[in-house]
Amino acid sequence: MHLILFIVFAGLCLAGAMNLLLQTHPINSALSLVVVMTSLAVLYLLLGAEFLAIAQIIVYAGAIMVLFTFVVMLLNAGREERTLGSRAGKMIGFPAVAVFLGVIATVILKAQNLGSVALSDPITSTEDLSRVLFHELLLPFEVTSVLILVAILGAVALARAGSGERRVSK
Repeated sequence: MHLILFIVFAGLCLAGAMNLLLQTHPINSALSLVVVMTSLAVLYLLLGAEFLAIAQIIVYAGAIMVLFTFVVMLLNAGREERTLGSRAGKMIGFPAVAVFLGVIATVILKAQNLGSVALSDPITSTEDLSRVLFHELLLPFEVTSVLILVAILGAVALARAGSGERRVSK
C-alpha cells in the first residue's frame, strides 16, 4: 500500500512541477506549486515524519503560498510571453545539466551505506525538536519572520509606486 501511495503522490508531485514550469499565468503556477508542496507533505507522512508533513502544509503550502499569491496579485502580473530561449543558454545549459547529473550519479553510486539506519540510533521527539527551535534557534526564527514582513512591505511599496498612472502632457 505504501508503494502505491508513494508512486501516486510522487507522480502527482512531478506532474505539478512540470505544470508549474509550463504555465504562462503566474497564479496557475502558484497553484501548481501548492500541489507539489501538498504531495511532498504526503510523502513525508509515508516516511513517518508527521511533524515535517504538518510543517510543510502549514508553513509552505499555507503561509508561503499565500505570500507568493499576494505578491503576484499585488504586482498585477499578467500572462508571460513565450520565447525560445537563447542559443548560448542551450549550448551551455544542456551539457552543464548532463555533467551535474553525472556528478550526482557518481557520488550516489560510490557512497557506502547510503541510507542505512541502525536500530540503536536515537529517535528525536517533537518535544526535543521544539526545544531546539524555540530555545536555541529562537533568534534565526524571529529574524526570518522579520525578513518575510519586510518582503511583504517591499511588495506593497513596489505595487503602490507603479499603480498610479502618469499623465503625459503634449
